[in-house]
Amino acid sequence: MPKSLFWTRTDTTGAEHATLDDRSGLTAQGTILAVDPVAFTCRYRLAAEPDGSTGRLEVEVEGAGWRRSVRLERATDRWRVTTGEEGDLDRALRAAGHPPAGLPGTDDPDRLADAVDVDLGGSPLFNSLPIRRLGLERAAGQAEHRVTVAWVLVPSLVVVPAEQTYTSLGPGRVRFASDGFTAELDVDPEGWVVRYPGLAELAVQR
Repeated sequence: MPKSLFWTRTDTTGAEHATLDDRSGLTAQGTILAVDPVAFTCRYRLAAEPDGSTGRLEVEVEGAGWRRSVRLERATDRWRVTTGEEGDLDRALRAAGHPPAGLPGTDDPDRLADAVDVDLGGSPLFNSLPIRRLGLERAAGQAEHRVTVAWVLVPSLVVVPAEQTYTSLGPGRVRFASDGFTAELDVDPEGWVVRYPGLAELAVQR
């Protein structure tokens, strides 16, 4: 992998390290570490097509006494979702004072049919996918784009469709909005998120 990106979390104790190759489409693998809502390690592998659309995402999350996995693969006009689960994440969440997580994946993959991008919760890398696909990192005006994503919640790995809006604010600035939440993201000339207020900041890029 010719590129390496490392973010530090600003919302909790944690970090994300991704290595990637974007010479033809995008191939990436990464690790996320965080302590909220429970301490966990998340590993993912991502493949995007040359047009920027996501083709496959594999995610594994584990903590003390539990492990979960989900794989999303786009096949023609629908998503195929495969999950795995060991141990008891809900027990760990209850011990930390949080509500149960629910089952990983989705009971109705057809709800994801309109999704072109995938968003992995807590990862600034995945906000870069629609930004780069739409060329917003270099757009001059306030061009607004609404997208549907397959949102993978972490650490539960529940998958739900989500509507998101990305608005170019000029080179290097993009406004992100979803379900009443708004953040102005700083991006580099290649479209990678370097600062996501309240979530993460890029510490190393090579």
